[in-house]
Amino acid sequence: MTSVTESSRRRAAPVLGTFERYLTLWVALCILAGIVLGRLVPGPFQFLGRITVAEVNIPVAVLIWLMIVPMLLKVDFGALHRVAEQWRGIAVTVSVNWLIKPFSMALLGWLSIGWLFRPLLPVGQIDSYIAGLIILAAAPCTAMVFVWSNLTDGEPNFTLTQVALNDTIMVFAFAPIVGLLLGLSSITVPWTTLFLSVVLYIVVPVIAAQLWRRSLLVAGGEAALAQTLRTLQPISLLALLATLVLLFGFQGEQIVRQPLIIALLAIPIVIQVYVNAGLAYALNRMLGVPHDVACPSALIGASNFFELAVAAAIALFGFQSGAALATVVGVLVEVPVMLSVVRIVLRTRGWYEYRNPALSSRMRF
Repeated sequence: MTSVTESSRRRAAPVLGTFERYLTLWVALCILAGIVLGRLVPGPFQFLGRITVAEVNIPVAVLIWLMIVPMLLKVDFGALHRVAEQWRGIAVTVSVNWLIKPFSMALLGWLSIGWLFRPLLPVGQIDSYIAGLIILAAAPCTAMVFVWSNLTDGEPNFTLTQVALNDTIMVFAFAPIVGLLLGLSSITVPWTTLFLSVVLYIVVPVIAAQLWRRSLLVAGGEAALAQTLRTLQPISLLALLATLVLLFGFQGEQIVRQPLIIALLAIPIVIQVYVNAGLAYALNRMLGVPHDVACPSALIGASNFFELAVAAAIALFGFQSGAALATVVGVLVEVPVMLSVVRIVLRTRGWYEYRNPALSSRMRF
């Protein structure tokens, strides 16, 4: 892996693509389309909902794989050997993502959805909403963190290393953490379906993506990999949007009756983004981590692998569940909230490096 010089990094201005920049708009339009189509022509949605094998909806599984595999194709697990080179930043990333984030979201879900907003929500879906929030927080970001890191001029090799490590941990930790927190919430845990979801939506995509990545690098090098990623990018996002249309085709009636639900579900999600990002950012500063490492460390602690969360929620609780809806709200708020976090870490760089010039030194791999 070649290091990236500061001058070349500055020439490559980090930008969001058209799809990513307006992701919130596309999501909102898909929500509207799903609600309208679900009410006008419910037959096709009901037909697609019945195509299942071992409790797995096949159309959704195909769409999820189209979302997840291109994102995992970006991950180089060979970067894991670099973990020790910035161990403080890695330690903060792992601690926030796996020891704090899922548990803080469960706490926020219990306090907000289970208590404060309970009178405003449908009683039968309360536990399901909390389950969706827990699933969302247990899946740390895999793809969009590269975008957020670029926008903050983050150290690319550190970003790659932390994503590879997080994805490795996720293979083993996602199911136990989700199961533990659902159990603490007195929510019945369908363990067979949970482990099946991990195999289908984490293990199999990781293996497939890494085999595909290796074949591309052998056949055409980095250029072939980059061209494939550019080709797959719109396919991945279109699969996400198609999934949302299907989901809201089932959820439409409930949302039309109680449109306040989405706003109430967004509140704990937004709070945990700022809390976890701020905590990771402050811990990195306290430990003397350079700013270009602290930024991606804080951003991955705030962002979510919402594609996996949506897939797991649908597999565990179904299309029409509050859990599925809660994970989709995570998609809806992802871009605007994370862009605000990007602006915060950029504007506070002076404070971060104040009286400690070492914090501004660029890490060399």
